Amino acid sequence: MPKTEVILTSNIVGLGAESDQVKVNAGYARNYLFPQRLAVPVCGVNKRRLESLRQRRAEREAHELNTMMELAKSISKLIAVIQVKTGEDGKMFGSVTSGTIADTLKTQFDIMLDKKKIHLEKPIHAVGEYEVELHLHHDVNTSMKVRVESLNPPPKLEEQAGVEGGGKAGRVTEKRGRRFEREGKPEAGTEAGAAEAKPEKPARAPKAEKAQFL
Repeated sequence: MPKTEVILTSNIVGLGAESDQVKVNAGYARNYLFPQRLAVPVCGVNKRRLESLRQRRAEREAHELNTMMELAKSISKLIAVIQVKTGEDGKMFGSVTSGTIADTLKTQFDIMLDKKKIHLEKPIHAVGEYEVELHLHHDVNTSMKVRVESLNPPPKLEEQAGVEGGGKAGRVTEKRGRRFEREGKPEAGTEAGAAEAKPEKPARAPKAEKAQFL
């Protein structure tokens, strides 16, 4: 396809920014760039516009840098909580990716962030807390915390407490029983212990015989 040289009037990701002179397919320029006013043909009149385009580009980039620096300060204090399904062994079903984190930022904090700015060495496959790097701008890098939690309900605390409490009570009773055996005393709470603890009633004095009067 024939190529043509154009001057970009707007920032186009993957192609260039304002004031850049680039070569593109003639059909792409004619059917898309020129109608959308994203570029103009290279000619004497348009070259005189380069200075104003460069100034506009500098202002835009300065604004983007300030915006990303403010976002970095805010986002570094956040903790994104992601809930996942796990099996009985605690292993996750699936994984947490940069796209998952981007969706969580949008849902929890109303922050729109391109998932390409979220850098994970590999997807997360286990519950826990992670430090995730963010490349917000070529001059701005930061990190944030991501906490992956299980959706499965934890074991009932009451049941655990009952098992632990029962075991402890049994050990205490056993220790008390051994102590009473060493002292030669029956353990309190048993029939022998109750019998020994109960004082004997004093014997009643015999009743005096009534005197008989003739």
